[in-house]
Amino acid sequence: MIDAKQISALKNDIDQAKHIVFLTGAGVSTHSGIPDYRSKSGIYNGVSESPETILSDDTLFNRPQFFYDFVMNNMYFPDAEPNLIHQRIAQLCNQKGTLITQNIDRLDTKAGNNHVVEFHGNLYQIYCTKCHQPVAYSEYAQSYLHKDCGGIIRPGIVLYGEAINPENLSKSVNAMQNSDLVIIVGTSFVVYPFAQLLAYRMPSAKVWVVNKTAIPANGVNAIIGDALDVFQKL
Repeated sequence: MIDAKQISALKNDIDQAKHIVFLTGAGVSTHSGIPDYRSKSGIYNGVSESPETILSDDTLFNRPQFFYDFVMNNMYFPDAEPNLIHQRIAQLCNQKGTLITQNIDRLDTKAGNNHVVEFHGNLYQIYCTKCHQPVAYSEYAQSYLHKDCGGIIRPGIVLYGEAINPENLSKSVNAMQNSDLVIIVGTSFVVYPFAQLLAYRMPSAKVWVVNKTAIPANGVNAIIGDALDVFQKL
């Protein structure tokens, strides 16, 4: 059971806040039919090689068919729609906040959120690695080879071993430094450098966690439970 007093306290902090930062992960999009990564039903369950190997630039260029098959079969859900969590976060961000998300499914922008930092990029920002032209998803769904130049096409997501986009990093740090309330939703908060963002918050900022499991962070208010249940009450 989710504690009604905690919901009331979170609601009050949201009402009082001048600038909210949401930090979100895969647990937000599971209610839209997109699997998470490391749970029993996650996309990494039962894979033949480690995610760090499969989703690396080395595999992208040296085993492009293997990379392509994994991404197409496990990561693209073009028909998925935003759920209530995306929608409520979008409303609050458009009023007075910023969302920094690990999710690469574009559902937050689809929900109408105008203040989104896609920390790990976006599956639908697809481009050719040879001629650098943008490529439509419909074309990528047919082949990983660019019909114009024969180059390897890739999604614009951060692969293992690649650096975070400096602009996304800068925007994220700036948002954290200017927020008085941080709400972490649907993430185990163990992936770096994303999890390190919490270190940039103002000392006076309140921090709430809404997640199915506790996260490795001190001095936070935690509501352990399903984020959808919580956001239905906010």
